[in-house]
Amino acid sequence: MLYDEQDILRSMDKIEIHLHLWNEIGRLKQKLITQFADRNTKIISPKNCQSVEMYFNSEKMEKTIGRVAEKTAEVSETVNGLLVKKAFTYQIMALDDLHVFSQLSTTNISQRITIAYTGAFGVLKHRLKQIFESVESLLDEESEGPAFGVHERLTVKYELEKHISLHWRSDTISDMVSDSVVALVLNIGREIPKVAVESEEATKTEEENNYKAEKVIHALLVSLFGENGKLVISVDGNVAHLDKQSGNVESENESLKERVSVAFQRIQNAVKPIPLSVS
Repeated sequence: MLYDEQDILRSMDKIEIHLHLWNEIGRLKQKLITQFADRNTKIISPKNCQSVEMYFNSEKMEKTIGRVAEKTAEVSETVNGLLVKKAFTYQIMALDDLHVFSQLSTTNISQRITIAYTGAFGVLKHRLKQIFESVESLLDEESEGPAFGVHERLTVKYELEKHISLHWRSDTISDMVSDSVVALVLNIGREIPKVAVESEEATKTEEENNYKAEKVIHALLVSLFGENGKLVISVDGNVAHLDKQSGNVESENESLKERVSVAFQRIQNAVKPIPLSVS
């Protein structure tokens, strides 16, 4: 199909003229102004090396294609998809349609990290259950070792030589979950030595306190009931049997039984007062 030169010129909003002969420029410019008088067309004739500023409409239009275009979007409705730009065209498409309507393709990135961990594997699982709602045990077919999954996005495996490994497919949510698990494992690694030392010190302190309490109780009972005041207490021919652990007193003499029981209870309250944490 052949187009007339005037038809081509009519389709233009701006026409620039670069001629060396100014008389010819003037005649051509005047003719164009007369020909396009009914349109809002600006005709300029800049000199050589003269800068010209031209303003274009900056509005951009995006077209939905593929699965995204199956449903007509309402006003103010959010459309989810990938925005693909090619030359001056913009298209919104679903991730699964990317290879259909473009030459681009997608791929999955599998990540793996190994962390030193000297604690029990069950302790780690218990701590993760306190943070995440879904922590399920899995069977590792490769190493046949214990493993568990976190929200079906991350797999934690127990490795040999006191190490664990994390496996996940990289995406926004899975990366956040993996960061949280790594932080938890590192914190547990710092807490284990501290807990072990505190546990040993607490056991040692408790044994020393019990030993001192027994010595104080024995000394006070001796001062009240004489040198024989041990587990078997004899006063004026009356015998009482005292259980230092439970505080039970057995005696045929009710008066002696009551005296020993009251004395032992008062000694216990003095040696082992109520802890401050108990309300």
